[in-house]
Amino acid sequence: MECFIELWSARDAWTQLSHDERGSYLEQIGPHVQALLNKGVEIVGWGVNDEATTHRANFDFYAVWKFPTLDMKKEFEALVMEAGWYNYFHQENVSGELTTPDEIIGKLISM
Repeated sequence: MECFIELWSARDAWTQLSHDERGSYLEQIGPHVQALLNKGVEIVGWGVNDEATTHRANFDFYAVWKFPTLDMKKEFEALVMEAGWYNYFHQENVSGELTTPDEIIGKLISM
């Protein structure tokens, strides 16, 4: 199982679009996301990055996804690129295979 975490904030290109243009852009992405959900992709959650967060990342929004396979994660990444998302949003991503705390603690110790 793959985890994918997105952190993003709007670029000027997004804020310069009209309300209707923003809605139209997001509506075109919806069916593609639904197709992935139908294949077993899971949206864990989306949210607004709380201003009071300790050591807050400098992004306004976040999303957490789970993908059954690496190939589906790559399909999602390609979809985001093809949709021109990065033209409208400054974004950083974190991803990798979901594992256990013990496995990560072991990696930290053996560094």
